[in-house]
Amino acid sequence: MSDLQPKVSVLFVCVHNAGRSQMAAAFLTHLAGDRIEVRSAGSAPADTVNPAAVAAMAEAGIDMSAQTPRILTTEAVHASDVVITMGCEDTCPAFPGKRYLDWRLDDPAGQGVEAVRPIRDEIERRVRGLLTELQLH
Repeated sequence: MSDLQPKVSVLFVCVHNAGRSQMAAAFLTHLAGDRIEVRSAGSAPADTVNPAAVAAMAEAGIDMSAQTPRILTTEAVHASDVVITMGCEDTCPAFPGKRYLDWRLDDPAGQGVEAVRPIRDEIERRVRGLLTELQLH
């Protein structure tokens, strides 16, 4: 048995798992590396990740082109320490002992990269704040 604490696990959830939750997961993975287990999912996942979100993240030096939307499962929520919803709070299962946050962000669906940039920047700001809260900055 290791003396190391288990990794904190963070789950980002939005309806389609194609924009906001994908960008948040990509930023957290980029900034925290392997110090945090990162998941993202959607209550009604899209077929593909939003191309404008992929383009906006590429501008920030993060490649999301290989990501695919995933369905939200109770197992993913149960396995996560922190669950951050972005517009699906009513469909996200709640378990005792989990930390739930709701990040109200504009939906990038159907928007061009110009409209996605400020959403991306706000997500990065919030992810950096989360890292500080989790003392992993």
